[in-house]
Amino acid sequence: MAHGKLTRREAIKAGLGVLALPTIIPARALGQNGAPGANDTVNVGIIGLGGRARWLAEYTLRSVPGLRVAAVCDILEPRVDSFVNDLAGDQTWKRYTNFLEMIERENLDGVMVETTTHTRAWVTVLAMQAGMDVYIEKPMCLTIAEGREMVNAARRYGRVTQVGTQQRTIPINNWASDLVKSGTLGKVHAVIAPNFTGPIRWEDKPGQPLPEGASPTFWDEWTNQTVLRPYHPELHYGWAQWWDYDGGGMSFGVTGWGTHAYDQIQRALGTDETGPVEVVLEEPVAVKSIWTDSDDMSLAGPRAKVTMRYADGVELRLHRDRQGNTLHGLGARFLCDAGELEIERNALASDPEDIIASPDNPGPNPMDECYYHVLDWVECIKSRQRCAADIEYGQRATSLCYLVNIARDVGRVGEVLRWDPAAERFTNCDEGNAMLSRVPREGYELP
Repeated sequence: MAHGKLTRREAIKAGLGVLALPTIIPARALGQNGAPGANDTVNVGIIGLGGRARWLAEYTLRSVPGLRVAAVCDILEPRVDSFVNDLAGDQTWKRYTNFLEMIERENLDGVMVETTTHTRAWVTVLAMQAGMDVYIEKPMCLTIAEGREMVNAARRYGRVTQVGTQQRTIPINNWASDLVKSGTLGKVHAVIAPNFTGPIRWEDKPGQPLPEGASPTFWDEWTNQTVLRPYHPELHYGWAQWWDYDGGGMSFGVTGWGTHAYDQIQRALGTDETGPVEVVLEEPVAVKSIWTDSDDMSLAGPRAKVTMRYADGVELRLHRDRQGNTLHGLGARFLCDAGELEIERNALASDPEDIIASPDNPGPNPMDECYYHVLDWVECIKSRQRCAADIEYGQRATSLCYLVNIARDVGRVGEVLRWDPAAERFTNCDEGNAMLSRVPREGYELP
């Protein structure tokens, strides 16, 4: 395998099509008047066929009315074959290893981008350029600046976007969030959320053989914007834990579960399109267990308590450890005038208990956790309305994750880092501003 950079010209010659946009663009991509009608089927392609895509294909997509999976794509051909063989059933899913070729050949209305995080923005923007509405797995980007470019592209091309923070469409979660946002519980004084685990740095190891069935260009394509290192299965399959490829994408990780928790907080606080104005690292960063007073290091990683403050004075305290047998990892506790309300995924608790005892509480959702989320995207493709987890909302929630990582990496314990949520920059921390973006490898710049 060649380890040099793959230029744009070489990519085209290799048949990757990384630059060539489809010559056949769906009619609805040309404007709102071309959108599918209310009774039309939305044809979807899936890009990236790892564990998350498998979950959606097995538990969600078949039950969503008005959605049809038409094609699937992954750069590793054996993964495409096993995905279709295991999950297609009696449906016909076309198989591809080049997502732009899939878009060009199939009459798609949208794509679901289920790739690795470090590849997600590049695939998403190219798909939007090619006329696709996009469901974007979370975290939607690798850096705050990259996320802003994605939002700008979505607006430029008029694309309908849904970021995979599905608590925004679970009825009980929305009901509880609205209690906070509407002021029914009085003023919010503070929000308590988990002290999520951050990513770790990869230390180079001797290269290993490519996986069976990999093409000569597989590792270059997989590496995408990041440094082209020798292939190693711990990188390939464990990418979510490494700084260069994600922001802590594992369970109880900053961008893994943290994206869900922070998005839930943003919705309840009514800060969908803004963010905090101050970020404070409360203690030195250390590799610690997520369990309180425990030596169990099974979910350990770089952690340190961080506090954020919003312009209205609300404090977001990312201080919580895992307690007892309850994870408390997908939501937060809101401390309000009328009491305390805990919002987790599809579950609530309150003190006093009568806060959640209202007869209009819809109760736990009987459907799969992603059902309403994908359905909302399908319906918005038809109506051209903004989705519940629009890309701007995803950008703001994801930014909180990266602010945590940046504050920990800068390491100024007790110092207030002032954040301008409009400019998306620090006003007193050049070191932090240097981490807002990364220089992509040649050939994988965002268009």
